[in-house]
Amino acid sequence: MTPHSAGILLFKFVDGQLHLMLAHPGGPFWANKDDGAWTMPKGLIEPDEDPLAAAQREFAEETGIAVDGAFIALGKRKQPSGKIVHAWALEHDLDVTKVASNVISIEWPRHSGRFIEIPEIDQARWFDIAEARVKIAKGQLPFIDALIAHLGRPKI
Repeated sequence: MTPHSAGILLFKFVDGQLHLMLAHPGGPFWANKDDGAWTMPKGLIEPDEDPLAAAQREFAEETGIAVDGAFIALGKRKQPSGKIVHAWALEHDLDVTKVASNVISIEWPRHSGRFIEIPEIDQARWFDIAEARVKIAKGQLPFIDALIAHLGRPKI
């Protein structure tokens, strides 16, 4: 069965320019990765869970901050991994210095039998559209385009 995840892409306007909040995954695998490594806060949808409710739950788990409001459906996209990601956007000026991620246990190094605790995300930052296109995981680029189309903004 194909796994499904759901996430929320926050946006705000700074001096009329669109900015997106992206999260950097925590842990040793991602420690030295930057371009193409950032993502919207997202996670797996539980069986029988509403995808938007899952996106809100995952956002709160990964940032420590609950968000609500007029969500914009950005659709769903198959990722290079085969996972299907459902995404929503929300205009919200979140203070990224207040982000406090949950902690998860991972096997590290892989196949070692040794487990370590890591934050699911180690930081969150606001990026303008040009920067966001470089930083975000390639499979999530269509969500940026969907938001820009929804807002009626020119592509950057």
